[in-house]
Amino acid sequence: MKAIVITQPGEPDVLQLADRPEPILQPHEVLIKVAAAGINRPDVAQRKGAYPPPPDAPQDIPGLEVAGTITAVGDAVAQWKVGDTVCALVSGGGYAEYCTAPEGQCLPVPQGLSMIEAASLPETFFTVWSNVFDRVHLQHGETLLIHGGSSGIGVTTIQMAKAWGCTVYVTAGSDDKCHFCEELGAAKAINYKTENFADEIKQLTAGKGVDVILDMIGGDYTPNNLQALAGDGRLVMINTMKGKDAQVDLSLVMRKRLTLTGSTLRPRDTLFKSAIASALRQHIWPFLESGKIKPVIHQVFPAEEAAKAHELMESSSHMGKIVLQFLA
Repeated sequence: MKAIVITQPGEPDVLQLADRPEPILQPHEVLIKVAAAGINRPDVAQRKGAYPPPPDAPQDIPGLEVAGTITAVGDAVAQWKVGDTVCALVSGGGYAEYCTAPEGQCLPVPQGLSMIEAASLPETFFTVWSNVFDRVHLQHGETLLIHGGSSGIGVTTIQMAKAWGCTVYVTAGSDDKCHFCEELGAAKAINYKTENFADEIKQLTAGKGVDVILDMIGGDYTPNNLQALAGDGRLVMINTMKGKDAQVDLSLVMRKRLTLTGSTLRPRDTLFKSAIASALRQHIWPFLESGKIKPVIHQVFPAEEAAKAHELMESSSHMGKIVLQFLA
């Protein structure tokens, strides 16, 4: 099969098209002929040598989400059959013509969506559900602040939380991105380059603060995050783009009874990820099929232009998801 491989750690041009053997199917896995694969920031980190894949994942083929058609099933697979169209969360190997996925980490392509749209779903939807809904238990009627509102994670969280009946605020890095987020359903988008988000949140909430913050920034955002939280507020971290070290006022944490937590998804086991898939199928897939939640695709690249896709991801100029397409 053809695959996009990381020839060595480095800049986007280390991504090259190469021949690789088809993956070996395990008893509880399905083999997917990949139509499209989503691009995510962990792919960039892996390309740079900063985010090694798990030992059982392909070591030089990135890619954490795919959509395509099942061409073979393992002996123990009960949920799927050859010919089913699915999207799947995988631990690696998505930038290839064929990819294996545990059966429990597959979801049906939502009715009415293309393969490209479906490929944009798993990584962000699994991540958001696991952190925002499972880990910090966002409830109907609560308020949520999302940093990086125009990113893939951001556009997913805006729509999921809005569908859940929550009031959503976001930060973004330009007026155009702010407008984009408000069009998606954010009650207010704050331009972090010209406004202090903690001050703005205090004004927007009449001094109360928000119930939940989803942060992928870390670093010096942390003190303002704590200021922006309401009493009993929850801060959940999924990345540290501005650094892993932060100053935390522990007395503020105690006075406001705050919860600080976070997680990474890739190292978790199949049972954990399969439980997320079941929850998404029950609670979120109906919103996708009704059109209440819609995939937001910024740009699609042919697979052989993966380097250009990574350049766009690193520029942070995109609004929505970036997807690779594999031609039949």
